[in-house]
Amino acid sequence: MLSSMSMHCSFSGNDTFPIFGFKPLRSVATKFQRTSVLKPPKAALVSDFHIPMRSIEVKNRTSVDDIKGLRLITALKTPYLPDGRFDLEAYDALMHLQIMNGAEGVIVGGTTGEGHLMSWDEHIMLIGHTVNCFGSSIKVIGNTGSNSTREAIHATEQGFAVGMHAALHINPYYGKTSLQGMISHFETVLSMGPTIIYNVPSRTGQDIPTSVVYQISENPNLAGVKECMGNDRIKEYVDGGIVIWSGNDDECHDARWGYGATGVISVTSNLVPGLMHELMFHGMNPSLNSKVMPLVKWLFCEPNPIGLNTALAQLGVVRPVFRLPYVPLPVAKRVEFVGIVKAIGREHFVGDKDVEVLDDDDFVLVGRY
Repeated sequence: MLSSMSMHCSFSGNDTFPIFGFKPLRSVATKFQRTSVLKPPKAALVSDFHIPMRSIEVKNRTSVDDIKGLRLITALKTPYLPDGRFDLEAYDALMHLQIMNGAEGVIVGGTTGEGHLMSWDEHIMLIGHTVNCFGSSIKVIGNTGSNSTREAIHATEQGFAVGMHAALHINPYYGKTSLQGMISHFETVLSMGPTIIYNVPSRTGQDIPTSVVYQISENPNLAGVKECMGNDRIKEYVDGGIVIWSGNDDECHDARWGYGATGVISVTSNLVPGLMHELMFHGMNPSLNSKVMPLVKWLFCEPNPIGLNTALAQLGVVRPVFRLPYVPLPVAKRVEFVGIVKAIGREHFVGDKDVEVLDDDDFVLVGRY
């Protein structure tokens, strides 16, 4: 038993003491006090000490013109671990594939990236992670929009503080406001740095009319508009000197080459970034555009990002994990996707695994994370 053991620990020289029932030895304590001299710590003096950049310095690293020239911007998917946390290893692999295949920018935490299912802490962390790992190779545009102006201000401040190159801002949704309220909202967030305005009435329930965009276009921080109201609207803006990205993958080829759009903010480029790069960079190509259309149609058979999440899981580049309320496409659609991949060519899709149908039991649905 421990009480019967005679255990000792060496302390200094011939001084010993029992481990159990230890009492400091007076001679040892006295010797320690005599030989030890306490000195207050001194601050290190560094001649070239540099204070980290303030948020205003960070956002001024990127000019609005740097954003205006982007032709292929991918609205990037956010992958998850089985417990619902971010899978940063898979995320980094997706980012690398975008850079290698010619994407010039990414939207972090947009609709496709499920920013609306993130806490703001998660959201800003992911923007900062993307900037730190990839910001020298690709423009990072953080979705920091909100239907609350206060939240949009705070998130945008944080986004620029962690180094994002531009912000993406949607008009206030659900609690819709007047046109003047919309203008005031945008003018408030535009003052903070390079900004893309996002018009998608199918999600917000309210169109951003041209009168609003023309009024805020006088702000030097407006990079342009992601427009989902069709190519006639795009043409109107282009004729008025406003930079426009198509927000509709099924229209982006014609928007780029027939209506003057600068490029596209794309969902499909998550899967076939090389083909989308070719469509945006190398002139009119109706044959290639037609080849990609079955994939685009399939991706949007249910609200985005349901189709994309399902497809990336089938390609084996992300785990088959969904944050609710999203669930995978049914098995018939998963079978259809396999046929689409074979028709376009597996080599054009991200990842290097064979495309699979996947069983219902393969998918993990996470409600609490």
